[in-house]
Amino acid sequence: MLIAKTISEVNSYLQKQQNHKIGLVPTMGALHQGHISLIKRASSECDRVIVSIFVNPLQFAPTEDLKQYPRQLETDSQLCEALGVDLIFAPTPETMGITGDTDTQSLTTMVIPPVSMTSGLCGKYRHGHFQGVATIVTKLLNIIRPDCAYFGQKDAQQLAIISSLVSDLKLPVKIVGCPIIREESGLALSSRNQYLTSTEKTQATIIYRSLKQAAISFYQGEKQAHILTKIVKEKLATVSEIKTQYVELVNTITLQPLETVETTGLLAVAAYLGNTRLIDNIILRQPIVAIDGPAGAGKSTVTRRVGEKLGLLYLDTGAMYRAVTWLVMNSGINVNAQDRIADLVKGVKIDLIPSNSPELPVGVYVNEQEVTTAIRTPEVTANVSTIAAQSAVREELVAIQQSYGETGGIIAEGRDIGTNVFPDAELKIFLTASVAERAKRRMLDLQNQGYKDLDLAQLETEIQQRDEKDSNRAIAPLKQAEDAVELITDDLAIQEVIDKIVQLYLSLNHL
Repeated sequence: MLIAKTISEVNSYLQKQQNHKIGLVPTMGALHQGHISLIKRASSECDRVIVSIFVNPLQFAPTEDLKQYPRQLETDSQLCEALGVDLIFAPTPETMGITGDTDTQSLTTMVIPPVSMTSGLCGKYRHGHFQGVATIVTKLLNIIRPDCAYFGQKDAQQLAIISSLVSDLKLPVKIVGCPIIREESGLALSSRNQYLTSTEKTQATIIYRSLKQAAISFYQGEKQAHILTKIVKEKLATVSEIKTQYVELVNTITLQPLETVETTGLLAVAAYLGNTRLIDNIILRQPIVAIDGPAGAGKSTVTRRVGEKLGLLYLDTGAMYRAVTWLVMNSGINVNAQDRIADLVKGVKIDLIPSNSPELPVGVYVNEQEVTTAIRTPEVTANVSTIAAQSAVREELVAIQQSYGETGGIIAEGRDIGTNVFPDAELKIFLTASVAERAKRRMLDLQNQGYKDLDLAQLETEIQQRDEKDSNRAIAPLKQAEDAVELITDDLAIQEVIDKIVQLYLSLNHL
């Protein structure tokens, strides 16, 4: 691992990485599990990971804790190296164009985000903060020129502003928002948590519990912003040491106040506990259920039937890949012509419409053409693996799948639905069974299809080899999410599995 302190050192490194996908994790140091989750996400999606460590003077007001903010470059460097980070960029203020009196912002060119996005939430109380953030993040993006940059959802206003900035300035980088990482108590991880005493840490858990209480009311049908924010305020008031600064419900993208939540909304809190300012938030939407697991565990059947039971849209990701395969073949393009396929799928439109057919519960449309049955032909089946293995197809379809997840109310299954596609899913299930059990099920299926003289030991070997391949594939490897509920189905009937998942879903409505 390299540590660069100058732009020339960064440029020298980048010149050697021209054919590699670069991921950037911007931080102010004092790294904790939240940062670690960003680094791991970047590592899973990029060839090279760069972590910037810079305590940005421009985002601190004169009354804030710039001088006290923790600086521990040596410790942070050791952690980054252990995580496989390739480069740390740790510039001085001078390197970032900040000289002289940092109490003023007149000494450097500033990036000014839309006032509509900076005037509410934290911006109302931290004047100039987001201009300082936007300025330094823009400089980092220009210096490092990453393909992807990773930010935590805990700083939701920052994430929305940076996403808008990148879109408006047409910067060639993908901004990736990552879920909030919490302690077991629910307290959102923050570098400022180290300022809290053990007693204050316990008291601070009321923040997330108040947000969760409002989310439960939302799940149960409450959509009025004034009622949902009132629930949070009343819950916070039960801990007298908490001094609430704001409780607001806003649009997740524009940050404009909402009167009602039609599909989704950002419910955000800022509060003081002693001298420590804490922020937290939760996205209000109907829950997402992500079901992962090895081949032969019964994911497809269970997922469809749970979706029917709970009234969730079954996000048939397999049908999406089939639809793209059909489109490629129908366009007369060779399935191995990756460049032409990448051009074809850019901006492709795939719609899944619930149907009344138990055999095909979702109608599939590609570029507004109905292809529900056309994608089930042997010809499409024979080519779908080749198409699905192409990175351009994968990236485009994951983006489409994630767009479905913006409003929630869906259920999906696969190998990395909970780890990569919907890492912020409200309920994650890792559905599995022993190799022996899956081999028995496979043998029964084959026998029902008329096959004879089957070798159970051979089937077990094939399943073990499939598991090994799925766990180590470059794209969409099989992996259990850290916060997934493992459900071993060896001794369970299908209906018992469905009932267990339904109960887990319904338990989301309780603290």
